[in-house]
Amino acid sequence: MMRVKTTKKTYSFFQRMWRILKFQYYKLLRSPEGAKKVSLGFAIGFGLEMLVIYTASLVYVIFYPIVRLAKGSFPAAVIGNIIGKISFLPVFLFPLAYALGKMIYPFHVQKIHHEPFTVSDLFSSHIFTILKSLLQSEVYVLIGMTILGVVFGLISYFVVHYLYEKNRKLRLKKRKKRVREPLVQL
Repeated sequence: MMRVKTTKKTYSFFQRMWRILKFQYYKLLRSPEGAKKVSLGFAIGFGLEMLVIYTASLVYVIFYPIVRLAKGSFPAAVIGNIIGKISFLPVFLFPLAYALGKMIYPFHVQKIHHEPFTVSDLFSSHIFTILKSLLQSEVYVLIGMTILGVVFGLISYFVVHYLYEKNRKLRLKKRKKRVREPLVQL
């Protein structure tokens, strides 16, 4: 028996990354619960992006567990989070979130006066005091952004669900069209 020597095709780094992304995209489109899972993941990622700036990025600690507990798609959640970052919505909605938070929680919040923080303070035992003062001074914005995050998450859920179903129906239509066309023999 003669063995044929084959050379393994090698791909560049960018080609490999593109192939991985394409593979993950196809996995996303063909997931069993499809539209529900993808749109839920996207909505969670997009909604949590509204809280990132105002929680000093602490929301990323609970990002993965929330997506898994809700049984959403994690890649879709990451995509939703990135789209939320690119859109700059949290920055533009700051005044609206502050007004909304002040309307919902009309009580006066006592601000802690502090000195500017240094890098050495981050590595000292004062880290919890720093985080407390950051979160306490922005409580109105945090309340408003939480509400806006829920609203935008709900809106994005229905938009992504509609687009996903539309794409699925288009793919099925193309597949049926290909099956009906007879093969041409030469």
